[in-house]
Amino acid sequence: MLSPGLFLIVALCGGLGACLRFVVDALIKRWLPAPLPWGTILVNLSGSFALGALTGLMAQQLLSAQWLAAIGSGLLGGYTTFSAASFETVRLLQAGRLAASLANALGTLAGAVLAALLGYHVAGLF
Repeated sequence: MLSPGLFLIVALCGGLGACLRFVVDALIKRWLPAPLPWGTILVNLSGSFALGALTGLMAQQLLSAQWLAAIGSGLLGGYTTFSAASFETVRLLQAGRLAASLANALGTLAGAVLAALLGYHVAGLF
């Protein structure tokens, strides 16, 4: 059941996750000025890994549903960004960079699924 307290915690964690994404993306853009949006890619891959690990911990009953909601839906929901990845793919297409747009779209999707799977299996080591 969704309590007002859990709602508030998820909302606060979501805001924190969005701020974290902003900082991480800016740092990566500074360190890796490249033709692909590496900041968004790495944010989504690391967030997928973390959510996979959290889900794995919950499957082993090492993490409660409330913690998964706060960290998974809140923090990581605010941290990761499917909409930005989608927009950056469109931006690459508009710039006539078909190969880069395909690499961004397919690489992000496949990489995020593999990162989540890896996180889930790493959590199984505990």
